[in-house]
Amino acid sequence: MTIDSSPGLGVLLYRYFFFGWLFKDVSRGNLFERAAAWRHNQAQAQWLPTYMRRWLAWGLGFYVLGWALELALGSALLSALFYVPGALSVPVNAVIAAAWLGLKSLPGPF
Repeated sequence: MTIDSSPGLGVLLYRYFFFGWLFKDVSRGNLFERAAAWRHNQAQAQWLPTYMRRWLAWGLGFYVLGWALELALGSALLSALFYVPGALSVPVNAVIAAAWLGLKSLPGPF
């Protein structure tokens, strides 16, 4: 009997779209632990453009689906189900860009 330790689909989807699991809390521990967490976070910032591309692709995909439904069916209400997630990808990308620029350009908080 083998034990499958791979994460479930929900965990994988969460990790695919949200990047919080990559980073450590810089406000905990002594000075050396906080500095190590900051360096870890700066190294992990390399993955943030990947998350930006994912959100951009999904946002554009939802927007195109909404546009196609509005064009084909003439239903603005039904197409709004796709326009809203497409529009929500814009502020998510803004947050990711701010985090990426901050981790790449700002000095550590020490």
